[in-house]
Amino acid sequence: MNTTRRKFLVTTSTATAGLVTGCATLPPKSSGWIDAHVHVWTPDTTKYPLAAGYTKAGMKPPSYTPEELFAQCRPQGVSRIVLIQMSYYKYDNSYMLDMMRQHQGTFAGVAIIDENAPEVSGRMKALAVQGVRGFRLYSSNKTTANWKSSAGMKAMWKHGADSRLAMCCLADPDALPNINTMCREFPETPVVIDHFARIGVSGTVEQAYLDQLLALAKFKNTYVKTSAFYALGKKQAPYTDLGPMIRQLRDAFGAERLMWATDCPFQSAEGHTYGASIELIRDRLDFLSETDKQWMLRKTAEKVFFQA
Repeated sequence: MNTTRRKFLVTTSTATAGLVTGCATLPPKSSGWIDAHVHVWTPDTTKYPLAAGYTKAGMKPPSYTPEELFAQCRPQGVSRIVLIQMSYYKYDNSYMLDMMRQHQGTFAGVAIIDENAPEVSGRMKALAVQGVRGFRLYSSNKTTANWKSSAGMKAMWKHGADSRLAMCCLADPDALPNINTMCREFPETPVVIDHFARIGVSGTVEQAYLDQLLALAKFKNTYVKTSAFYALGKKQAPYTDLGPMIRQLRDAFGAERLMWATDCPFQSAEGHTYGASIELIRDRLDFLSETDKQWMLRKTAEKVFFQA
């Protein structure tokens, strides 16, 4: 696991503890909620080899398959999920794509590709045919500073605009000004900021960083995931300390550009639970209207990730 992710994610081999063994009936896909950010992987590293630098011992938890996910999400009324390619596999998206094929209609995908490899647009097209609707970009201040001069990155953003494929930024707060620059250059490209741009990972929601995130609201194709509550602010359920940040984002972007997600399996580690995550949006923030909740829990992710 890379250093940035180690700092952000609280991982544990007990992340799957407490999974129920029986699954509730899957709700109709038109009515169930959508979890816009989940990682899955398999302990079968023979069929699905790990990328260089990763070991089986470093997979924590050792397994998080769709079946383990369904045991957590279905009792909460979640029927569709956006799968985010796991860093263990890097550019080999095979496991994610296979799971999408096995569970047709349940999963959309966000892939990882090498923007420096040839034929970036062609690879994006080939993945889009298989249900990929976005591409993960690791977005530190250092990496984003190079985007303006990267032909491959510019090709990705241009093709994203042409084909409505999202640039999904796993961003550090100090990367937001550079992301703003790319949004100005490519205003038609869908952009999704993961996990509030990690604002609050320090334990405090820094208003200066939040203001930079709010500034992205002027770009009509930019969205924010309200997610990874376990890792932000007080890092303690029921996570209501994040309410003021969510309210400012709702006021700036509108609920129709916010989407809820868990970041499982990490949301279900260290005493945190899947249910506590969805409850924050569904039950605990009185400033969210029922219409807001419909957008944040389903309709925004549906628009970005489930519509061709």
